[in-house]
Amino acid sequence: MAHAHDVIARALGVREPGESAAAGRNTLLGHAGVAAAAVGIVSRRVIDEFAKEYLHDELRWIRQALVSKLDGLSEYDIRRPLTATGTNLLGLIKHLSVVEARYFSEVFNRPFPEPLPRWDDASAWGSDMWATANEQRDEIIARYRHAWEYADETINTLPLEAPGYVPWWPRPNVKLLNVMVHILAETSRHAGHADILREQLDGSVGTGLEATILHGHDKAYWEGQRARIERAASASQDTTP
Repeated sequence: MAHAHDVIARALGVREPGESAAAGRNTLLGHAGVAAAAVGIVSRRVIDEFAKEYLHDELRWIRQALVSKLDGLSEYDIRRPLTATGTNLLGLIKHLSVVEARYFSEVFNRPFPEPLPRWDDASAWGSDMWATANEQRDEIIARYRHAWEYADETINTLPLEAPGYVPWWPRPNVKLLNVMVHILAETSRHAGHADILREQLDGSVGTGLEATILHGHDKAYWEGQRARIERAASASQDTTP
């Protein structure tokens, strides 16, 4: 079987040494369809690799951004419940350590090295959303990093079209692409939760070197901004039919 680059060359009219123009044209017609298919295959692979690396880069970045939301906070502040449902910073990381480990292991028949709670274990529901007094910050962060290292191995090993099975999804037959998009979306969603929780705690916004306190404005500025938004919200009650 001819290599793709040879087929493409023939389709472009490159003749073999000593081959007549007429013979070249006949060969060209026979190879044109094969060349188109070869170009399609090469293009699809390039696009797949680009998409895979793009999604993977975004996932790597958002993981680090989420972990950075714990920087400089006390043990109490990273654990304390800050919403009516108990959402807390360390719990978000603990939760995602289980999520990444599960989706990038058993879904693709690659058992995770450490035991995970069963996805259908009702008694374990919600236990990954908060840290006990005996669980250490470094321990939970290390568990998350271990989960994403295993996930990275799965992503690097398998093609985007690799089949997987998610028994808790309505359509359980998936591909690596589906799972990568799902985990990126879930991690980004929880990173958004972490943004709000951290701002509630000390006014810190942004990530890494870009993180600032209250976007560089003082407390009086933000009190005025909040008051303006509150007045607009209150005024809407008078105009709503």
